[in-house]
Amino acid sequence: MQATFQLKKLTVAITAFTIASVASAAGLDRSGQDITAFLQDGLYAEASYTYLDADVTGTDASGHSIDDIAESYDFFRYGVKADINDTFSVGVLYDEPFGASADYRGNNNFVDQNPNSPRNGEGTNVEVRTESITGIVGAKLGANKNFQLYGGPVAQRVQADVKLRGLSYGPANGYTTHVSADQDYGWLAGVAYSKPEIALKAALTYRSEIEHNSQASESYPLATIIGGSIPPVAGGPFAFPTNRSSDIEITTPKSVNFDFQTGINPTTLATAKVRWVPWSDFAIVPSLYNEVSTANPAYRPDGLPLVSYDKDQWVVELGLAKRLTPALAVTGNIGWDSGAGDPVTSLGPIEGYYSAGLGAKYNVTENWAISAGGKYLWFGDAQGQIPSKNIVGDFEDNDGYALGLKLSYQAAQ
Repeated sequence: MQATFQLKKLTVAITAFTIASVASAAGLDRSGQDITAFLQDGLYAEASYTYLDADVTGTDASGHSIDDIAESYDFFRYGVKADINDTFSVGVLYDEPFGASADYRGNNNFVDQNPNSPRNGEGTNVEVRTESITGIVGAKLGANKNFQLYGGPVAQRVQADVKLRGLSYGPANGYTTHVSADQDYGWLAGVAYSKPEIALKAALTYRSEIEHNSQASESYPLATIIGGSIPPVAGGPFAFPTNRSSDIEITTPKSVNFDFQTGINPTTLATAKVRWVPWSDFAIVPSLYNEVSTANPAYRPDGLPLVSYDKDQWVVELGLAKRLTPALAVTGNIGWDSGAGDPVTSLGPIEGYYSAGLGAKYNVTENWAISAGGKYLWFGDAQGQIPSKNIVGDFEDNDGYALGLKLSYQAAQ
């Protein structure tokens, strides 16, 4: 007798797998921009919560110890998908795709130690947060509706705050910028293939970059001193203000996600996820910070960005999902994140990670289910650098964990 792969029962296992699929180590990546809620069969809805706590410690260039700089953070994801008929589907997804949260404290070169400074005792700090809402329309094609094309608009909101403190940043010690919240728009497009007889699903999704035009309010206490110390050159002397409010353009990166699953036997799924993000194209370039950097002839004519990355990010996750009973399924997965280069910005000094995770899902009723899972992350060692590429810290033997909880609903098929 031929084995029957019951897709709905197998999917009981796979949905638990995604709740703690958190990137977080390369660039500003956080949620992984998962769209698997839209790929579920029939009417489907989910709400998930993820909490991540990392331990990132090291030493500065003078050998001082740096206590844990990684602020714990959490975020939510929501998704709903419905079939209009056997051809067309619609969905709406919410996530918080990019972000950063770091806070330096203690006696080290990332904390202002000048007793005569009004910022004495303040540490370097960064907080970046984004939110995205994605609308998707899909159309199934082919005699058996195995292929699906999908796409739609993306609305994204971003805001940021950065404080540079301490000797590590040289004359930029005391620099502060606040990037006001801005909402702008991009798009998503993809193609999926399914073969229900063997519980096979594959999807390739492209998200466009999104260009934000916002206001940056900057404070650079030593800007006039830096300008005043430079002899006049062709084009006039360097006269820099200490405060400026000006336009800033921040372009969040495009990405490509590949999601795959297939049945191994009637109760077991194999899964794979691959993600690519070109962080080497990303930069945050506040006007005043960039302009003051040109006082150094080595950085003319373009000046320095406040944040940038040298390499693109690759993420690979492999997993197995096993249905133990009609109501209970468990998952296990391993992962690798390439990071975005080493040395890397001192505002996020991690070079990728290796990970291992476990999850479980329990069907409370035929339609409602609760999932829970966790993931342990071994972060790659990294050297922290400032925009001038000077190495200002070493960060080794760091780790973290992510926990997730999901409530989902799937209408009876």
